[in-house]
Amino acid sequence: MDDKDRQLITLLRQNARLPVAALAQSLGVSRGTAQNRINRLIAHGTIQGFTIRVPQEAEPARIRAITMVSVDGERTERIIKQLRGYPEIAEIHTTNGRWDLVLELNTESLEAFDQALRSIRQIKGIAGSETSLLLSTYPI
Repeated sequence: MDDKDRQLITLLRQNARLPVAALAQSLGVSRGTAQNRINRLIAHGTIQGFTIRVPQEAEPARIRAITMVSVDGERTERIIKQLRGYPEIAEIHTTNGRWDLVLELNTESLEAFDQALRSIRQIKGIAGSETSLLLSTYPI
């Protein structure tokens, strides 16, 4: 990956809907070159998909939380595999320190949140957890 690829990724992070012609112009390359770079980045797994971001106000009833999880022994990979099956989990991060995993959870209600959290805590190999509800988000 070179500087043009990094610039391309930065532009796509800012607005993944930019036309290839606009991306090419910003990069100072031809449309075909920009498209070829995008295709190569996708083929190599550098770009894994395109998504949308919705402001929190668009989904006011959403319950969001961060859950820190400690894992017994060498079970992290197995637990991550299980956690990937939970539609309530938006992100899974490994970390160091007291907690082994950090999960971002999203549910439609407190009842659904409680049910998801109880289910996660019952996974064999999870030694403990701590959860904080996300109240407000301030864009940077």
